Parts: sequence; structure tokens; C-alpha cells
Amino acid sequence: MAERFTKSMARNMYMGGSLFFILIFVGLTMDTVRQMPDRDNRENLTEAVAHGKKLWEDNNCVGCHSLLGEGAYFAPELGNVFQRRGGDVAFKAFFKGWMNAQPLGIPGRRAMPQFNLSDEDLDALADFLEYASKINTNGWPPNIEG
Repeated sequence: MAERFTKSMARNMYMGGSLFFILIFVGLTMDTVRQMPDRDNRENLTEAVAHGKKLWEDNNCVGCHSLLGEGAYFAPELGNVFQRRGGDVAFKAFFKGWMNAQPLGIPGRRAMPQFNLSDEDLDALADFLEYASKINTNGWPPNIEG
């Protein structure tokens, strides 16, 4: 290696490396886009789920909770709350009771505000959380409590 490292050699390494990593990025992006239809939950997307998502956003639930790892970590992860709290059998009853009982008023514990949502709104929010729980997330969150 007695030869000098020239500007043209440096430019060729830069361009070759850039092209290599751009191709890797494009390939991984195409793979993700190809897998998305198999992993989404579109067949369960209803008007109630859309209304629940709007309630989620309007009430800033993500300001305290995380959903599928996105959001604040002040309160529990809600991406798998449907499975944790009874699934198809008991979730809606649990969810309505929980939301109507807020704030619990337990000293030393974080308090969730009372949003005064109607039964229809609570059903829609429960449908949204059920929808979110059925998205294929490759095992995220890694534990049952999020």
C-alpha cells in the first residue's frame, strides 16, 4: 500500500458506500411494505373503532398512556389491555367500570381524570383498544403489563 489515498479514491468510496446503503434501505422498505397487508387489522376497522381513535386523540390519552410503545410512560401500556382485562368475555364491562370509577382517590397513586364519556363513547374507545390489541406487533410489548 505504498500508493497514496487520492481524492478520487475517497469520492469513489463515498459514492459506492452511499449507493450500497441506499440499496439496503430501499430493500428493507420494500420488504416492510410487502409485509404490511398481512400484519394489519383492516378487516376489523369499523366506524366505532374510528370514533374511539378520535376520542383517544381528543382526550389526549397518549399524554399519559402508551399504545404499542408510542406515547408517554406515565400510565400503563394499553396496546394489550384487551387481553389483560378479560378479552372478548369481560373487557367492555371492566373498561366501563374502570372509566366510570375514575379518579380512584387512592393516596400516593397516580390519578386518572374523569372524562365523563357516554356509554356509546366508552364502547367506541373499548372497540378501538380491542382493534389495537389485534394488530400483529411481533410480540411487542415484550411483557403482559407493557
